[in-house]
Amino acid sequence: MIGRGRAAVAAVVLFAGCAPTAEPRGLLGRLWRLEVGPHYRRPAVEAPKEFRGRIGPADAASFADLPWWEVFGDPVLQRLVSDTLAGNYDLQSAVANVETARAQVGVAASAFYPQIGYQGTAERQKIFLFPGFPNTTFNTFTAALNVAWEIDLWGRIRRSTEAARAQFLGTDEARRGVVVTLVSDVATDYFQLLELDRELAIAHESAETYQRTLDVFTQRYRGGTDTKISVSRAEANLQASLATIASLARQIVQGEDAISVLLGTNPGPIERGMPLVAQSTPQTPPGLTTALLQRRPDIRQAEQGMINANAEIGVAVANFFPTVGLSALYGGEAPKIGNIVKNSASIWNIAANVSGPIFQGGRLIESYQAQKAFWDETIAQYRATIVGAFRDVADALAAEARLAEQRTAQEAQVAALREAMRLALLRYDTGLSNYIEVLDAEQLLYPAENALAQTQRDQLFAVVNLYKALGGGWKTPGEQAAAPK
Repeated sequence: MIGRGRAAVAAVVLFAGCAPTAEPRGLLGRLWRLEVGPHYRRPAVEAPKEFRGRIGPADAASFADLPWWEVFGDPVLQRLVSDTLAGNYDLQSAVANVETARAQVGVAASAFYPQIGYQGTAERQKIFLFPGFPNTTFNTFTAALNVAWEIDLWGRIRRSTEAARAQFLGTDEARRGVVVTLVSDVATDYFQLLELDRELAIAHESAETYQRTLDVFTQRYRGGTDTKISVSRAEANLQASLATIASLARQIVQGEDAISVLLGTNPGPIERGMPLVAQSTPQTPPGLTTALLQRRPDIRQAEQGMINANAEIGVAVANFFPTVGLSALYGGEAPKIGNIVKNSASIWNIAANVSGPIFQGGRLIESYQAQKAFWDETIAQYRATIVGAFRDVADALAAEARLAEQRTAQEAQVAALREAMRLALLRYDTGLSNYIEVLDAEQLLYPAENALAQTQRDQLFAVVNLYKALGGGWKTPGEQAAAPK
């Protein structure tokens, strides 16, 4: 009897332990592969054949296929991006979320395997018989191993594992999305700093010029050749420049602090590399629209959300079906704890069990309907994400094209104003005009130079935004090297 008990328990353990890697044939094999609920199929989406505002002819190659260290030619910016990806706390949090989701896949899949445990009891009992007989006190010690295994006939565990795996992959895509955002944020904040540096240089130049103008008008006023109005006007221009310098200095410090936060460091100064006008970017072909769906992390994350929702429908359907399982126990019982191993009485059992719902008050039906509604929600979110992605690319392409035209016009405007200022100074030096003409030329030139600097910055922003909109920038050097050519 004891031998048969041990053999039965061993058979359950071995059969259950081998189950995940073996697929029986025949009817049992068909049941083994049965998974209730719908199989995932990617829903149809309406994608344009070309990007609106595409620059140049259609090309399968995309600007977003470049790694970020090839997009940005400034070595200082490259180092800032690298340091941000190494030290940013939001990215570290995203990586931890990925590891959490990865572990949850193992948690969900563990139910597919036999659950082996142990149990032990220690009891002391006293039996009271009828009067005249002595009371009996005895001890009982029990130790046993138990095995329980749910046979996943309907695919409930497999669907749960599929849902957890989709959740994990979606979390990993979210991590990649954080990388894309960090790369673009660092580049944007860095270019903003360079533009503020340029504006600050213009403000210092204007302050020096207005100081000379004030000195001239003050001297002329004291000599009786000019009025107090000219002096006051020059003083106002000088103070406006000084106020602009203070404002720009504040913005520069705040911009450096913003980059420091991205780096994961305490606020401090940020190194500069090439100046604003020396920044260059590669050609920016957007590539094919179909590649956008495979490259952007937010679209890929949205699809994993659909896969998760679809698998959860399968779980909801499987809950309608009975749960089938096997269980076994083997152990020993003795009046002394030291005799459990060598002189104990053997106890064992093996059982098959089936349990299922009959009436749940509508809980199972409503759970199924809720999962179907959630599936519809993820489809809508997926399609909305795609539409938003194409809008982001179109906006970035439009900005890139129009800002180039705007910069050309502003460069011509600044050149003309500089020439006007040169001629005004020449006329003043030769006595053909008063200094008011020079002051008017100065008041037109410096705002135009500021506007040109802002447009140069916006052009760099447009490149960064296009790179982000196309889904570029999430690959690390290792991922780039491992990517298929």
